[in-house]
Amino acid sequence: MHRPILLTLLAILGCQAVPTARDASRPPNIVLVFTDDQGYGDLSCYGHPTIHTPHVDALAAGGTKLTQFYVASPVCSPSRAALLTGCYPKRVGMHKHVIFPGYDYGLHTDEVTLADLLRGEGYATGCFGKWHLGHRPGLLPTDQGFDVFAGVPYSNDMAQIHRGPDTKYKYRLPWMEQSEVVEWEPDQRLLTRRATEAAVDFIDAHAEEPFFVYVPHSMPHIPLYASAEFEGNSPRGLYGDVIEEIDWSVGQLAAALERHGLTNDTLFLFTTDNGPWLPFKRDGGSAGLLRGGKGSNWEGGQRVPCVVSWPGTIPAGQVVRDVATTMDILPTVAAFAGAPLPGEILDGHDVSDLLTGAPGATSPTEHFLYYTSKGDLAGIRRGPWKLLLAKGELFHLEHDVSEQWNVAGQNAELVAELGTLAREMDATITAEARPTRAVEAMAFDPTKPAQAVGQSPF
Repeated sequence: MHRPILLTLLAILGCQAVPTARDASRPPNIVLVFTDDQGYGDLSCYGHPTIHTPHVDALAAGGTKLTQFYVASPVCSPSRAALLTGCYPKRVGMHKHVIFPGYDYGLHTDEVTLADLLRGEGYATGCFGKWHLGHRPGLLPTDQGFDVFAGVPYSNDMAQIHRGPDTKYKYRLPWMEQSEVVEWEPDQRLLTRRATEAAVDFIDAHAEEPFFVYVPHSMPHIPLYASAEFEGNSPRGLYGDVIEEIDWSVGQLAAALERHGLTNDTLFLFTTDNGPWLPFKRDGGSAGLLRGGKGSNWEGGQRVPCVVSWPGTIPAGQVVRDVATTMDILPTVAAFAGAPLPGEILDGHDVSDLLTGAPGATSPTEHFLYYTSKGDLAGIRRGPWKLLLAKGELFHLEHDVSEQWNVAGQNAELVAELGTLAREMDATITAEARPTRAVEAMAFDPTKPAQAVGQSPF
């Protein structure tokens, strides 16, 4: 499991930090769990009848559940770029689908990530799980504001372990610690557990100082794997097993906070990168009432579950029905942490008033643009109205969350107005777009034989 290597690294980093006594002026710790391809309807607190998620449900009961929360892309890499930068993927050049093992680019290190922002305020920062924003030298989490990284650099399907002997696919999946490969083709049944254990170790090592723990789980992206402790337990089948193990992970993180007396000092967020991968049927999850899933611009592709907890600051049992997005997380966390915003243009907004239940608080998001999985403008939402440009379809989402009734014919002027607005906004973002970073050298050779570094027993 290579935990001794990670524990040694955490101990060294912990010794470098100067512990501070807990007091009322301490900024909140941040724990952010970001799952992969989990649907809007795949938590019991969002209505799933058989998947059991008591730990996420407890966060929701003790905090806030958002019902109109959006990601900026219906696929992985662009969505992650938006989360960490507070920008539409096109603004930071990360809008053209996902990064594959042979690609030479990633999120530019000139971008100020959430980790950069918090490290600048004295936070210890760690990323544990799936990165997927570039894996060449200079593009890894430790180049983007994280003190510690343990996990995989891209999606778990970009591996050899689950392919037949006649495959022509040449790439392999590494488990990395910092910028080094410590194992090729890790046992994917243990990915959720390993990321969780590394995150808990980090909390233990940095309990006396503010910390940011980012846990972007590899699951439930296909192919699905659960550890022996969870496999076969859920009535929902393997997909349910995977979600329930992620819920266990949330419970482990919450328990670590409680053990150190940090629950009331921690902003805990749980959300996902896009909707469920529906072509995989039983392995693909559910968007509940929402139409469509991953890769689409229907609500099921981009409206996702989000639960936020901070006891004593965020009201218990609150439901926020206003529009918010993953791009809001950076400016909101900055507000809670007392950190200055980056100088670059952001597309997200501070929604701290919404989360804390401030009287009269409303969403600062007046417009939300939908982009396709390849980064093309797809539509716009303003208030309750959603326009999809390709076919000129208009939906009133407050009346019709499942997008069954196209009312464009009765609202021609509104269709024209929203279409013009969407194209103007997209043109501005395109004109202001910043580049990605391309790197010729390889951090590691993803075609290297698996046994060259370490053979998985899986």
